[in-house]
Amino acid sequence: MTPDQTRLQLTAFVLEDQTGLTLVEVCRACAAEPEMVMALVEEGLVVPSGAAPGEWRFTGVHMQRARVAVRLQKDLGVNIAGAALALQLLEELDSLRARLQVLEDAGR
Repeated sequence: MTPDQTRLQLTAFVLEDQTGLTLVEVCRACAAEPEMVMALVEEGLVVPSGAAPGEWRFTGVHMQRARVAVRLQKDLGVNIAGAALALQLLEELDSLRARLQVLEDAGR
């Protein structure tokens, strides 16, 4: 094993579409205040089920989107609209990478 291989670090997230996370749980996972997550909901970055904050239920995908948006805001000072754009572009990049991988695999 080379030194570079021994330094390899693997990070993984298990995200489920059916998870019913509460506002408090999402805030805890994102290290964010409820007002921050509520602003993300108002902007449409995450769309929980439920009519009011006390009834909201978030999926794992919502939690991951909120996490990225909060980090963009805290680390880079990006406003909510900028975080929404960045998330859209990151998701499009992931989609294009997946398509490219399929094409590369088909060409082998």
